[in-house]
Amino acid sequence: MLKIIIELEKLGLELTDEQKESIKKSIGEEVYSKSEHEKKVEKVETERDGFKQRAETAEETLKGFEGKDFDTITKERDEWKKKAEAAEEDFKKQIEERDYKDAVEEAVKDLKFTSNSAKKAFMSDIMSDRLKMKDGKLLGFSDYVEAYKKDDASAFVDEKEEEQNNNAALFTDPMSKDQNHQEPVTGDPNKMDFATYKKWREQNQ
Repeated sequence: MLKIIIELEKLGLELTDEQKESIKKSIGEEVYSKSEHEKKVEKVETERDGFKQRAETAEETLKGFEGKDFDTITKERDEWKKKAEAAEEDFKKQIEERDYKDAVEEAVKDLKFTSNSAKKAFMSDIMSDRLKMKDGKLLGFSDYVEAYKKDDASAFVDEKEEEQNNNAALFTDPMSKDQNHQEPVTGDPNKMDFATYKKWREQNQ
């Protein structure tokens, strides 16, 4: 979800307190991002198509009963009931699989992996391990990541080490420049030895 007021301020708009309150009352404080909206639409369309297909199947089944005796109808009804239950279960699994995948992608987006192959391996493992979900969120995700790091620490970027390296680079870079810096050669070239004279010539060419 995107916070409307923050996003508007990022665009350089200066809002008064009255304008902020007006936005909260008329629109709300948060809206779906484009990707979130597309996922919601895709979910609704998938469910709609599933219900439509089942309705069409039921209609065709009823037409097939016309002109048949009671025993035949009863037998075919039971067979179609089993097929309908199997289709219902399959449809339910598809919805659960999609919702779980969405939750995993949302949870993983802030993790830093050392490579694409490491991320693919992690995604494959967590998809097969099937964490429990509540309100569209993965339960125990942090514990799962910590346990995964113990088994394969090389899959994740060590953020503390990365920060230390960045800080070290900031401190050492100026020092290296100072070390490479040479004071200009000055004085009477006629009184210089050959090495000093050569440096004086190089800097004054």
